[in-house]
Amino acid sequence: MAVSQKASDYKTGDLVTWMIDGKLPHIGIVTDRKTPDGKRPLVVHNVGSGQVLEDCLFRYEIAGHFTYKK
Repeated sequence: MAVSQKASDYKTGDLVTWMIDGKLPHIGIVTDRKTPDGKRPLVVHNVGSGQVLEDCLFRYEIAGHFTYKK
């Protein structure tokens, strides 16, 4: 999938990869839950202290966007 800055392009189950601070690769899974304003999907990820569910889709530079297709 293409990397975009449009939240609706990211669907439940999609994998997103980021480069944190331009050097640390990171990965998250898009969930079916939304931000309180309903504008962005929440992402589950683990930066080292256990998994968290956060509004972080656009927090870091997105390096990749992947969808599993049967």
